[in-house]
Amino acid sequence: MLEAPPMESSDELGGTAALVTAQPAASRKLVYHAEVRMKVADVPATNARMDSLTRAAGAYVEEVSENRADEEWRHRMKIRVAPGRFQGLLRGLGRLGTVESQELTTDDVTAQHADVSARLRSKRALEQRYLALLGKASKVSDILEIEESMGKIREDIEATESRLRALNDEVGFSTITLVYYQPLTRPTPDQPVLSFGSRLVESFYSGWQWCIDVLLGLVAAWPLALLLLAAAALLRRWWRRRRARARQH
Repeated sequence: MLEAPPMESSDELGGTAALVTAQPAASRKLVYHAEVRMKVADVPATNARMDSLTRAAGAYVEEVSENRADEEWRHRMKIRVAPGRFQGLLRGLGRLGTVESQELTTDDVTAQHADVSARLRSKRALEQRYLALLGKASKVSDILEIEESMGKIREDIEATESRLRALNDEVGFSTITLVYYQPLTRPTPDQPVLSFGSRLVESFYSGWQWCIDVLLGLVAAWPLALLLLAAAALLRRWWRRRRARARQH
């Protein structure tokens, strides 16, 4: 099996002009995030104001969803904006309603960005070395082996380019996750107007139901009735004996 060509310290990237830039970071690479929750008086009006606000800030909405339930009308959106306009857009959002919570985070991806860029340069340089070997190879087995190795390197390059694009996008556009909602009040149903006949029937039914409840209560209390009868019988017997003794004396 062919050995991988030795790595050289070269900045030659090769490839097409559309390749992702993989230069070392000249400054700190910071990713800004914000999560804002607020209460508004009117969701449709706030939507219109949000359109104007995002256009003025040069931002764009990446995700949006809206849900209307019984007690709340909720709107959620993910906004991407340039870092230089991040704070200004946050201040503008604060004027749309009552901010209930706001959380700001900053991630420093400088080292990660530099590492991915360095790995991308190395993989591209390795690809160029394989290309040079492929131009010199004469055996079919060597050509096939070099092409197989180049295929693996190309897959690694594409994956690394994708990761670098994602990092550049996170650094180039800050993210604001905004949730605003409008409380909804449930309408109170009107009480139905009952006629005299309806009220009379309802009263008759209530009285009849009360009689049944009393009867059922008496039936349910039969053990207590037996106890009272037994106690009365014993008391009566005791009273008779006492009177009989009194007469004898």
